[in-house]
Amino acid sequence: MLKINCPYCGVRDEIEFSYAGEAHIVRPVDGENMTDAEWADYLFNRKNPRGVHLEQWCHTAGCRQFFNAARDTVSNQFIQTYKIGEVFHLDEAVKNNEIGKETETGAEHLQEGSGS
Repeated sequence: MLKINCPYCGVRDEIEFSYAGEAHIVRPVDGENMTDAEWADYLFNRKNPRGVHLEQWCHTAGCRQFFNAARDTVSNQFIQTYKIGEVFHLDEAVKNNEIGKETETGAEHLQEGSGS
Protein backbone atom coordinates (compact mmCIF):
# COMPACT_ATOMS: atom_id res chain seq x y z
CA MET A 1 0.00 0.00 0.00
CA LEU A 2 1.18 3.51 -0.83
CA LYS A 3 2.17 5.68 2.14
CA ILE A 4 1.44 9.42 2.15
CA ASN A 5 3.06 11.89 4.55
CA CYS A 6 0.35 14.17 5.99
CA PRO A 7 2.10 17.41 7.03
CA TYR A 8 -0.14 17.47 10.12
CA CYS A 9 -0.28 13.79 11.21
CA GLY A 10 2.74 12.10 9.64
CA VAL A 11 2.91 9.03 7.39
CA ARG A 12 -0.36 7.16 6.86
CA ASP A 13 -1.84 4.62 4.42
CA GLU A 14 -3.21 5.98 1.15
CA ILE A 15 -6.71 4.71 1.95
CA GLU A 16 -7.04 7.57 4.48
CA PHE A 17 -6.65 10.25 1.78
CA SER A 18 -8.75 11.73 -1.02
CA TYR A 19 -7.41 13.44 -4.12
CA ALA A 20 -8.76 17.01 -4.35
CA GLY A 21 -7.46 18.20 -7.73
CA GLU A 22 -4.68 20.38 -9.01
CA ALA A 23 -2.99 22.63 -6.44
CA HIS A 24 -2.59 26.39 -6.61
CA ILE A 25 -5.77 27.07 -8.60
CA VAL A 26 -6.92 30.61 -7.76
CA ARG A 27 -10.57 31.59 -8.06
CA PRO A 28 -11.00 34.52 -10.47
CA VAL A 29 -11.55 37.85 -8.71
CA ASP A 30 -13.95 39.20 -11.33
CA GLY A 31 -15.90 36.04 -12.12
CA GLU A 32 -19.10 37.90 -12.94
CA ASN A 33 -17.49 39.59 -15.93
CA MET A 34 -15.86 36.47 -17.38
CA THR A 35 -17.05 35.01 -20.64
CA ASP A 36 -18.56 31.53 -20.65
CA ALA A 37 -15.38 30.21 -22.29
CA GLU A 38 -13.15 31.80 -19.61
CA TRP A 39 -15.37 30.44 -16.82
CA ALA A 40 -15.39 26.96 -18.36
CA ASP A 41 -11.60 27.11 -18.67
CA TYR A 42 -11.31 27.95 -14.96
CA LEU A 43 -13.74 25.19 -13.93
CA PHE A 44 -12.70 22.31 -16.14
CA ASN A 45 -9.27 22.67 -17.75
CA ARG A 46 -6.42 21.33 -15.67
CA LYS A 47 -2.86 20.24 -16.35
CA ASN A 48 -2.22 16.54 -16.91
CA PRO A 49 1.58 16.35 -17.02
CA ARG A 50 3.84 13.37 -17.31
CA GLY A 51 6.18 13.86 -14.37
CA VAL A 52 5.99 16.19 -11.39
CA HIS A 53 2.51 17.55 -10.68
CA LEU A 54 1.40 19.76 -7.79
CA GLU A 55 -1.83 18.40 -6.32
CA GLN A 56 -4.21 19.05 -3.45
CA TRP A 57 -5.11 16.18 -1.11
CA CYS A 58 -7.33 15.80 1.95
CA HIS A 59 -6.67 13.52 4.93
CA THR A 60 -10.32 12.47 5.01
CA ALA A 61 -9.97 9.59 7.49
CA GLY A 62 -7.62 11.49 9.75
CA CYS A 63 -7.25 15.16 10.61
CA ARG A 64 -9.50 16.20 7.66
CA GLN A 65 -6.99 18.89 6.68
CA PHE A 66 -6.24 19.79 3.08
CA PHE A 67 -2.60 19.95 2.00
CA ASN A 68 -0.56 20.10 -1.19
CA ALA A 69 1.69 17.41 -2.61
CA ALA A 70 4.30 17.22 -5.35
CA ARG A 71 3.81 13.82 -6.97
CA ASP A 72 5.46 12.13 -9.94
CA THR A 73 2.64 10.91 -12.18
CA VAL A 74 4.92 8.36 -13.86
CA SER A 75 6.18 6.53 -10.76
CA ASN A 76 3.33 7.64 -8.43
CA GLN A 77 6.06 8.72 -5.98
CA PHE A 78 5.15 11.50 -3.54
CA ILE A 79 8.13 13.83 -3.64
CA GLN A 80 7.01 16.21 -0.94
CA THR A 81 3.87 17.20 0.95
CA TYR A 82 3.39 20.69 2.33
CA LYS A 83 0.72 22.76 4.03
CA ILE A 84 -1.52 25.03 1.98
CA GLY A 85 0.08 28.46 1.91
CA GLU A 86 3.60 27.06 1.88
CA VAL A 87 5.69 27.06 -1.29
CA PHE A 88 7.11 23.94 -2.94
CA HIS A 89 10.75 24.46 -3.95
CA LEU A 90 11.64 22.11 -6.80
CA ASP A 91 15.33 23.05 -6.58
CA GLU A 92 15.50 21.91 -2.92
CA ALA A 93 13.80 18.60 -3.69
CA VAL A 94 16.29 17.94 -6.49
CA LYS A 95 19.22 18.93 -4.27
CA ASN A 96 18.00 16.59 -1.52
CA ASN A 97 17.71 13.74 -4.07
CA GLU A 98 13.97 13.43 -3.41
CA ILE A 99 13.24 13.28 -7.14
CA GLY A 100 14.33 10.34 -9.25
CA LYS A 101 16.01 10.75 -12.63
CA GLU A 102 12.80 9.88 -14.49
CA THR A 103 11.05 12.70 -12.61
CA GLU A 104 13.58 15.40 -13.39
CA THR A 105 12.76 15.20 -17.09
CA GLY A 106 9.06 15.64 -16.36
CA ALA A 107 9.57 18.72 -14.23
CA GLU A 108 10.30 21.27 -16.96
CA HIS A 109 6.89 22.88 -16.53
CA LEU A 110 7.76 23.88 -12.95
CA GLN A 111 10.03 26.82 -12.41
CA GLU A 112 12.62 26.42 -9.71
CA GLY A 113 11.30 27.83 -6.46
CA SER A 114 7.87 28.40 -7.97
CA GLY A 115 4.77 27.98 -5.87
CA SER A 116 2.39 27.74 -8.80
